[in-house]
Amino acid sequence: MTAESDFGTVAAMRGVQERRDGAVRLAMLLGGTVFVLMMLLGLVMRLAQGGLVEIDAALFYRIMTAHGAGMVGTATLTGATILWFFTNRHVPLLAGVFWAFLGLFLLGVVFILAAIFVGGYGGAWTFLYPLPAMSGGFWQPSAAALFLLGYVSIGVGFLLLHLEVARKLIAAYGGIGGALAWPLAFGRGRPEDAPPAGVVAAMASTIFNVLGIVVGAAVLVASIVNLLVPGFTVDALLAKNMIYFFGHVFINAAIYMGVIAVYEIIPEYTGRPWKTTRAFAIAWTVIMLFTLSVYPHHLMQDLAMPAWTLVMGQLVSYFSGIPLIAVTAFSLLVYIRGADMRWDLASALLVLGVAGWSVGTVPAIIDGMIVVNKVMHNTQWVPGHFHTYLLLGEVAMAFGFMAWLTRAPAAQERPGAARLTGADRLLFLTYAVGGTGFVLVFLVAGALSVPRRWAVHATQWMPLAQAASVFAALVILAVTVFVLRYLSGLIRQRS
Repeated sequence: MTAESDFGTVAAMRGVQERRDGAVRLAMLLGGTVFVLMMLLGLVMRLAQGGLVEIDAALFYRIMTAHGAGMVGTATLTGATILWFFTNRHVPLLAGVFWAFLGLFLLGVVFILAAIFVGGYGGAWTFLYPLPAMSGGFWQPSAAALFLLGYVSIGVGFLLLHLEVARKLIAAYGGIGGALAWPLAFGRGRPEDAPPAGVVAAMASTIFNVLGIVVGAAVLVASIVNLLVPGFTVDALLAKNMIYFFGHVFINAAIYMGVIAVYEIIPEYTGRPWKTTRAFAIAWTVIMLFTLSVYPHHLMQDLAMPAWTLVMGQLVSYFSGIPLIAVTAFSLLVYIRGADMRWDLASALLVLGVAGWSVGTVPAIIDGMIVVNKVMHNTQWVPGHFHTYLLLGEVAMAFGFMAWLTRAPAAQERPGAARLTGADRLLFLTYAVGGTGFVLVFLVAGALSVPRRWAVHATQWMPLAQAASVFAALVILAVTVFVLRYLSGLIRQRS
């Protein structure tokens, strides 16, 4: 082979890699931009609840629906993009699948926005059957059907992505068990023969998210048929179980996919690999089983549920945080303590993401107690806990990944060149303080029995919403700068 052909082969390979990474960079840019927009909608809701702006109640619930669907969808988009990017480091994935995923996602977004802001749909992101068909005249069945069809489009996109990831991991590691490191966990496998930590997390996340999406698709299609043919009905309690199984798995998958960035990137800053140990492999299998079985803690208000399912939801809630803390939070602390950790904005946000995720499990476990759930579930305690492990967890990981993707050339060539500048430190603190204050207001309000999902608040609740608005503004300021810096980094890399 001649030098010219060698050069041509290398250039072609580089071009393929750039196209693959280009799709990832575009997806993260879209994700970051939508995060900003959805946070602005969240700020509008808190301002309205604080009596600082006045909006129509029907509009409030449309905004609430868009905010919930947008934040959940975007968190999972960024998590899936992280999964795709790092899985592609270990096994070659078809770039066209990711483009199809992104196209179906954007098509779903168009359907959802049209249903909400043109059709007037305001039934919340959970689309609880049969409420989409019982609008009280606020929207037509066609608007609800369009909203649900948007979810179906997004779900098909995620299913394509996960099936491609599963196909390649199964082929590369000798089956599902091999990709989950089961020979090491339950047999006589050696740590050096086990797949990387990111691969184990990718395989586990793919398994439970595929199951969740399939169940979600079934109830979505049933709901759409009910809208078009009202005589077609399904059991409402069964539908609710399917919806919350899907919803719980889907949003948790966003976080579990996002943490792959921690496993893959933090070793660059510690100088030590994140090893797949027997404890790690066992813990991820337990995580997979817990994620699939813990959802009944969302249904403790439903007295028609069999008692054993509610007890199971409470018990699994107790134990679900243990594998997370053992395999990620504790391991990360050990890595940082035992290594010469190098800090920049990317590493700081990734570590914050693990901390926020871990802390967010505590109020979730508390709400998962039946005796507490009876009085706390319909209060702002619930958005308090899920904003904690999303805003301070997955979203922080996503922006950490974006900062890493566009880090300075010197830091790319020599990870030791990473540094946290004064401006970076101020930006990080703005986000961390704003996010922490925002979720604490939710939790305090929940402890004081302030209800969630109310467009109009009593006078005595308004100071809490006003305080939350200040913290929300800090978060929005920080994430706007994150996105602008990311865009600037992309432009710099292409020039």
